[in-house]
Amino acid sequence: MTTNPPLAADRIQAHNAARMDALRDEYDSLGRALARRGADIEAIKAKVAEFSVALPTWGSGRGGTRFAKFPMAGEPTNIHEKLADCAVVQQLSQVTPRVSPHFPWDKVSDYGALREEAASLGLGFDAINSNTFQDQPGQVHSYRSGSLSAQDPAVRAQAVAHNIECIEIGEKLGAKALTVWVGDGSNFPGQQDLGRSLDRYLEAAAEIYAALPGDWRMLLEHKMFEPAFYSTVISDWGSSVLAAQTLGPKAHCLVDLGHHAPNVNIEQIVARLHRFGKLGGFHFNDSKYGDDDLDSGSINPHQLFLVFNELVEAELNPREGFDPAYMIDQSHNVTDPIESMLSSAESIAHAYAKAVLVDRGALHAAHEADDVMMGFQALRQAYRTDLTPVLAMARVEAGGAVDPLSLYRELRWREQKAQERKPVGLGAGIV
Repeated sequence: MTTNPPLAADRIQAHNAARMDALRDEYDSLGRALARRGADIEAIKAKVAEFSVALPTWGSGRGGTRFAKFPMAGEPTNIHEKLADCAVVQQLSQVTPRVSPHFPWDKVSDYGALREEAASLGLGFDAINSNTFQDQPGQVHSYRSGSLSAQDPAVRAQAVAHNIECIEIGEKLGAKALTVWVGDGSNFPGQQDLGRSLDRYLEAAAEIYAALPGDWRMLLEHKMFEPAFYSTVISDWGSSVLAAQTLGPKAHCLVDLGHHAPNVNIEQIVARLHRFGKLGGFHFNDSKYGDDDLDSGSINPHQLFLVFNELVEAELNPREGFDPAYMIDQSHNVTDPIESMLSSAESIAHAYAKAVLVDRGALHAAHEADDVMMGFQALRQAYRTDLTPVLAMARVEAGGAVDPLSLYRELRWREQKAQERKPVGLGAGIV
């Protein structure tokens, strides 16, 4: 299919032409510095060029707090406008070629046509996300007391049916995975039987699992708290991995970087999940206090690097079925969502590139020798290396922009869309 991306290619080319001499100079200088350390800049660039992360369709809009949502002019109001904005991010960054839709938010009448529309914009579809944490207009049963773990069997049946519908939609879109997150839990001691609620979840999840096509995966997402604040049914990686093991080989665990207690060692969780062959994917964001859903790398870029260090170790020593699904998952409350996704995509790719740069021979030798300081220095040397020219060169060679954020502002996409799109209404919450 011939693609018709939203931005004019000649504008990107003109932007790059004015910056290529400086980029080549920086790239060549960095290449010489890396060569003195025994690293090949072209090999690193090739790995960066292979790397990608999905965009969430809901991430193209403004988020909100519990109290209010402050929409911006030109914000997308439907899946078609969301796809256009995601295509802008991909065209400029060349690292976000897939979108992850959320249902029922992104429902349409013709999913074959939606798949063609996305392809024409240069996009494919990633994991499908179900929603049993909100009641929808016309919904027969409420999820206020839970969904897959609800006491009422009719509520559980409704939640199962919705997830199976998501699988059917995903098949039409060309997806290969279903992400299941439930807000089920309790806010008071004695509100529910903590053991039986998990049993109900597993029984309902098994029905969904049975409906998976042969080449699909079911990604189980855990979260410590919110909206349940006393107990959450799938609250941590241990609950998640036990559920995945119970369900079967197509069930894996999805790690959201904000879904943990403060100061939890997430990189160790990555290693543990990989050890048991259940590392299914990541939702990238950042956190200061809790599940803040801040832009990736904005608070703790070193943790992001350490997570990718474990992911690169897993990539070099894969277990059967290792094929993690990477997605940005942020709430853009005060920024232009396109700008935040451009910034986060670069932060994520940069963390990956630095992890690729780690001298694995030196790191493993330090492990074997119990040399604490040299093991730390093997990581620190890679982390403090600025690989921005590598990312920029990989983008340009793929058709992207040297400086995506700068060009995006020059093109005034949001201002143009503000003239074309209907305004988003005021509201509370994230959607």
